[in-house]
Amino acid sequence: MVTIKDSVHDHIGVEGVAADLLDTPALQRLRRIRQLGTVGLVYPSANHTRFEHSLGVYHLADAALSELGIAGARAERLRAAAILHDVGHTPFSHNVESLVARRTGRMHDEVEDLLEEGDVARALTLHDIAPDAVAELIAGGGEFGQLISGELDVDRMDYLVRDAHHTGVPYGTIDAGRLVRELRFLDGRLVLAAGNVQTAESLLVARSLMNPVVYNHHVARISKAMLRRASERLLEVGATTAAELRRMDDAGLLVALRECSETAVFARRLDTRSLYKRAIWAELRDVPDDVLDADHGVLREHEREIASRAGVDPDAVILDVPDRPRMSESTSRVVVNGEVRALESQSTLVTALRRASHEQWRLGVYAPEEETEAVGRAAEATIGLDLDALVVDVHKGVNTTLDEF
Repeated sequence: MVTIKDSVHDHIGVEGVAADLLDTPALQRLRRIRQLGTVGLVYPSANHTRFEHSLGVYHLADAALSELGIAGARAERLRAAAILHDVGHTPFSHNVESLVARRTGRMHDEVEDLLEEGDVARALTLHDIAPDAVAELIAGGGEFGQLISGELDVDRMDYLVRDAHHTGVPYGTIDAGRLVRELRFLDGRLVLAAGNVQTAESLLVARSLMNPVVYNHHVARISKAMLRRASERLLEVGATTAAELRRMDDAGLLVALRECSETAVFARRLDTRSLYKRAIWAELRDVPDDVLDADHGVLREHEREIASRAGVDPDAVILDVPDRPRMSESTSRVVVNGEVRALESQSTLVTALRRASHEQWRLGVYAPEEETEAVGRAAEATIGLDLDALVVDVHKGVNTTLDEF
């Protein structure tokens, strides 16, 4: 057994197949990928990595398996899936995932190709574990895949606590120990045992509070959008391929951006935190449906039209349209009066938090500070927004709290 000191779970004992996987290049690469990507530009202590998180997910999965009475070969497959669940991440975690997925057809949890050869495949084979079975669990497939990827997965239980700890934000605090102890499988569904409506709500509340102040903080969104634009340009000019970008680490991507003349300006801005500012910050109710539902190509066309109207370089405009708000945690299953029910049918909090998620949603248009006014007015004409109501207060010299930082 290997014992590792962890900042969240104290001492983690790693053994069996997980111990043999620890030093494989695929897992060690995760030491060089930050868990929260560009959030470190908002919260300087948010430097924890996907490797730390993978150890935490393994630890919680191991505890859950003991509570559920799952042992033997099935348990070893699940332990392998837990510690390997993030090996498919692109650099800076989710920040460039969609960009790479459009070109490779693979999201971060589609990892069959990464497990079927090399040191990972050898370690799995040594324990008579089929790589494709582990890949299926990582993708949330089958009954037991719900432990790794689902509404009540151990992935979520670890990252909420870990992200709160390393940002210093208290909102992600949950009782992971109780959550693990109360997990049950009933009729093929992973549920929380009777008396745990509030336990399920805690996951929902924690995620809902972390979204606006950490995951969707506007500085994190702006820097993520700039990184995504620079990475897309890197691919467009042939400086690298999507397959190569998929396997880079954070430092490797930054070096590639610095060394490419077409992306060096973006790299310099990210290096020095000279970020674009908000030209528009629009609420969900004020955004036309055709913009909300537009694909990547249409949004790029909108950006080019905005730049042309504003008389600025096309790279000076970034249109950031998040997916419509959704709350997967609201479908978590809990046992109430002997019946398995969806949390949303039992909790009045779900309605309130769903409304809050809609109110917190924002469309962003970003540009260099000196171009924000022109870009904002051009965006109004292009995508049909009421600029006078929507231009952010940066132009008025207000809001100098951390939210503006």
